[in-house]
Amino acid sequence: MVLAKHQQFVTTTRGLNRQMPPMRLFEKAKKYGVWNPSDIDFSQDKQDWARLQPDEKDVILRLTSLFVAGEEAVTLDLLPLVMTVAREGRLEEEMFLTTFLWEEAKHTDFFQRFLNEVLEVSGDDLTHYHGPSYHQIFYEALPQALAALSADPSPQAQIRASVTYNMIVEGVLAETGYHAFFTMLKNNKLMPGNTEGINKLKQDESRHIAYGIFLISRLVAEHPHLWSVAEEAMNALFMPALGVIHEIFAAYDPVPFGLRLDDFVGFASMQFQKRMARIEQSKGASLDHVYEVTQSAIDRDDA
Repeated sequence: MVLAKHQQFVTTTRGLNRQMPPMRLFEKAKKYGVWNPSDIDFSQDKQDWARLQPDEKDVILRLTSLFVAGEEAVTLDLLPLVMTVAREGRLEEEMFLTTFLWEEAKHTDFFQRFLNEVLEVSGDDLTHYHGPSYHQIFYEALPQALAALSADPSPQAQIRASVTYNMIVEGVLAETGYHAFFTMLKNNKLMPGNTEGINKLKQDESRHIAYGIFLISRLVAEHPHLWSVAEEAMNALFMPALGVIHEIFAAYDPVPFGLRLDDFVGFASMQFQKRMARIEQSKGASLDHVYEVTQSAIDRDDA
């Protein structure tokens, strides 16, 4: 057995670079990421739930089942990415990544509490809400892409992992799901506890997405030929991501709350194209440019 050894420490040699984008995101995480799902008041949500129609209840339950399992999946699968960055000695990035696991676990806690206390579902098997496209992403692509880093921590593997996790799971599916919750509940002045929690989740995830864009952009700037890897991974998963949205809408006729398929496909496509364009800018760019663009986006709260 070979014992690992440290040769030096960042904090007692060069010191932390607090101007790096991950450290700026870490500052935001320390300020905005400390919230407790157990503190959210669901009393009005319970009253609102009791007044909903059966199809309205079903679509909320369906969306919640997708979210709670998705948050559990990223909590389970995330660790290899943290370990890969740590082994490269990127302390500033690792420090920010330590917030990811905590926040994903907290998101799982939030949706489980909403499921149990408001929707009054406990111990029920909800996997029938997980369609083929959802299976392809959360049961297969996500764990495979993240676990691959344990054996292959190469830049290519890091890009595939971050695309799957940050760009598709968070940047397309989670954000489209938030949009659905807000359209159904916030816009109809229903379930303020859910809305409060979703607002906090969205803020957490925006930091995760900002880091994912930074990580992929850094790797593409360092290895311009890897833009094709990022593009291929994004394109390969975009259609299954749209498939998740189609599976939800296909279950209802008419769709509750007046939801329109085109609105959500358009929203998901906009999120996808925005992130693709941001990452493509790093092809052939300097690392300084990547840092500047990322920092500008962080200052604008625009992931």
